Amino acid sequence: MLGAARRQLGSGPMLGQVLRRLRPAAAASTEAARGYSSAAKEITVRDALNSALDEEMSADPSVFLMGEEVGEYQGAYKITKGLLDKYGPDRVLDTPITEAGFTGIGVGAAYQGLRPVIEFMTFNFSMQAIDHIINSAAKSNYMSAGQINVPIVFRGPNGAAAGVGAQHSQCYAAWFAHVPGLKVLAPYSSEDARGLLKAAIRDPDPVVFLENELLYGESFPVSDEVLDSSFALPIGKAKIEREGKDVTITAFSKMVGYALQAAEILSKEGISAEVINLRSIRPLDRAAINASVRKTNRLVTLEEGFPQHGVGAEIWFSFSPHHINNLCSKNYFNTYMPYFAACLL
Repeated sequence: MLGAARRQLGSGPMLGQVLRRLRPAAAASTEAARGYSSAAKEITVRDALNSALDEEMSADPSVFLMGEEVGEYQGAYKITKGLLDKYGPDRVLDTPITEAGFTGIGVGAAYQGLRPVIEFMTFNFSMQAIDHIINSAAKSNYMSAGQINVPIVFRGPNGAAAGVGAQHSQCYAAWFAHVPGLKVLAPYSSEDARGLLKAAIRDPDPVVFLENELLYGESFPVSDEVLDSSFALPIGKAKIEREGKDVTITAFSKMVGYALQAAEILSKEGISAEVINLRSIRPLDRAAINASVRKTNRLVTLEEGFPQHGVGAEIWFSFSPHHINNLCSKNYFNTYMPYFAACLL
């Protein structure tokens, strides 16, 4: 996307002008763009995930954690902090560096009615366990004619982080969303992280839970309802983070923040952008997207994965040829692309 923006804008004054507009706007309007109440309590995404794990383990003794450094070290990103002391080594299991091994053990445990939460230090390492995730976890319910459920969660950081190489920077949303039998979730805010992780642990099917390392330390307002131990978000439902009437922007995970920043800049140009936080990649809330695009007649999809066969491609081709012709117009690209280029830079 950034390369395309540079081809359209060059490196001259237009791109620089957009960047100058973004920098003060982003700092001043982050909370307003998110659409949250300033009166709400704030918690970090890290604490939201930690509290969700703690409460689900407390409520259901069949839930256990397994992965590299989840116990003694309290998690590579401290998501599992304090859980070993509270629940002991039988339910918080440190493993060797062998993703294929502990993922296979987790799938077998799920076959027997337990609810494992498998942590990958990064989802790039899930490639070592891809056979167990797809052929064992995702397909077992279908191949057993519904007799076997596999209630397992695969979670960890996904996508690019700071200062890591190409083999540690991939977004796996489209990879796993391609597979029948998997549910794929990608939280953005603390509410998303807490509510979706609880839903994932309670779900009878395998769930791939794609977090973002750069979001762990970000704080978001949450309501008392979100902090209630019974709270969970429905899988397969998107959230309209910001209402608008001129253009629909879909995004997930960290890209939602960029979409909200771009929408704030667009508003100063008299353009009203509706921002949809997908939350769930599979199943995809097509109804929410369709309703928004029927209102705005324009769509921008935003993601950090590879452009070919991505989540955005799946969304685009949900629409009729008439809609696609509108969405692909060159004038539309030239109008909106600078704002996303500015956010990504």
